[in-house]
Amino acid sequence: MGTLSASDRWQRLIDALALLGADSADQLAWIDKYQVVTDELALEFDDAFRLMAGFQEAMPLNEDAMGKLRLIDSVLDEMSGRENAGRWSREALATDAGWCQVRTLARDALVSLQGDWHLPLPDIVVVR
Repeated sequence: MGTLSASDRWQRLIDALALLGADSADQLAWIDKYQVVTDELALEFDDAFRLMAGFQEAMPLNEDAMGKLRLIDSVLDEMSGRENAGRWSREALATDAGWCQVRTLARDALVSLQGDWHLPLPDIVVVR
């Protein structure tokens, strides 16, 4: 992943935010389409967020956008751990306050970065 261009890194970030900002029904349809678990939503974001270190030099984001990304990362981190396993169920996507907060933050970030939050969900390749 270290060899991704700035535009590829940008697209990974936008795709990850599109996943997190999507309505829960769309998230579930995406999960079913690729036969992955709910965690994949957060993992896609985590990968994209970690790629931002090198990306910041090529195409810096404003502090407001970076703050939203950090907050999304923080909320997802707070939701992690065995004690929070129920928050990662399919049902929790629609009802859990953390997922609702992440969805709102992702939508806000997309609006500030792209002008719209309602974007097509990305295609992925699942290696099994």
